[in-house]
Amino acid sequence: MAHRGLKFGIFLAPFHRLGENPTLAIDRDIELIQWLDYLGYDEAWIGEHHSAGWELIALPELIIAAAAEKTKHIRLGSGVTSLPYHHPFMVAQRWVQLDHMTRGRAMLGCGPGALTSDAYMLGIEPKTQRPRMLESMDAIMKLLKMEEPVTMKTDWFEMQDARLHLAPYSDPHFEIAVASTITPFGMIAAGTHGVGVLSIGAGLPGGPEAMATQWKIAEEAAAKNGKTVDRKNWRIVVSAHITEDDEQALNEVRKAERNETITYFEDTLGRPPGRSDDPLSEGVKMGTTLIGSPDTVIKGIKRLQEYSQGGFGGILFRAHEWATREQTMRSYELFARYVMPAFQGQLEPIAASNAWARDNRRQIFGNTVDAVRRAFTDFGAPAPDEEVLRARTLGARDIDPLR
Repeated sequence: MAHRGLKFGIFLAPFHRLGENPTLAIDRDIELIQWLDYLGYDEAWIGEHHSAGWELIALPELIIAAAAEKTKHIRLGSGVTSLPYHHPFMVAQRWVQLDHMTRGRAMLGCGPGALTSDAYMLGIEPKTQRPRMLESMDAIMKLLKMEEPVTMKTDWFEMQDARLHLAPYSDPHFEIAVASTITPFGMIAAGTHGVGVLSIGAGLPGGPEAMATQWKIAEEAAAKNGKTVDRKNWRIVVSAHITEDDEQALNEVRKAERNETITYFEDTLGRPPGRSDDPLSEGVKMGTTLIGSPDTVIKGIKRLQEYSQGGFGGILFRAHEWATREQTMRSYELFARYVMPAFQGQLEPIAASNAWARDNRRQIFGNTVDAVRRAFTDFGAPAPDEEVLRARTLGARDIDPLR
């Protein structure tokens, strides 16, 4: 479905707390993607991780292939494929195949690898991850051009007269995006190749304020390399939860958010404790977290647009399980019903039609009662008395547009 405005989706790491059945957790991830497809969300980006116990998906391609069979419209990307963990030729081959299998709904998200523990088990030095990601991207982009065989040799991979077995299904190829956190690296990589951006750092403290500067880095890198970057391909990743009431939304997620932050990010990954006693409320104030009623979330998205100084193409919710399953599904539904239309040009025509009918109701509906009366009398039937006729035609008296 084509949209005039923002795209919406999820960034599915995923985060599943310890102690749960992992088989059911992965099934629940696919179920969520199906629900989002039904609700009209545009895309889902699925992560790759290999350690630390929470982020359970090792190969996003498997989830994408499974979800593609159970959905109709939603686009499916890796969020992200850790390029230093894979030979670039194999990455390109797998994604071209997915491009065909999904009929153009697959997207490749690129990153250096988020968990140091993954790289450690693979014998990869953290300092090499970003340079290797750039080398891999260079190789993948050359392969996708399909202009000539590619020969490359680095200290970690080699290609000899390599060429893709299949041409991409998409023209010229599937969409590609680079993950960006708080350093300039992701923006430089995206600009160098003229591809999209997944701004994960926008949901961190200080992230919104840095958005405009970050995008400028991408534009400058693109200009240096003879490329262009498009804000329509810039996604902002934030945490969100929607209910009918602001306080209710915070209450539904507060306990589990604290458990995730302390148990995973602090105790497991070793990140320093947060400085705030109420990070969720602080996040809402700063614009890094969209938690509250639809009106509150709409205001939050508009604030992020202002921070970007020119806009961006989409919002991705960092998929979490801070609330119950039912509350989480309800949150996505409320967002689809009351927030998405406000940014996709869907409400203005409806409001204009309503205003036109209301402002011209005497002229438009004035002859309705007489027309219905004649539908009786012209065919030889006695018409009901005036009050009954008006009630049947126009409804109850308190909404009679002629009174």
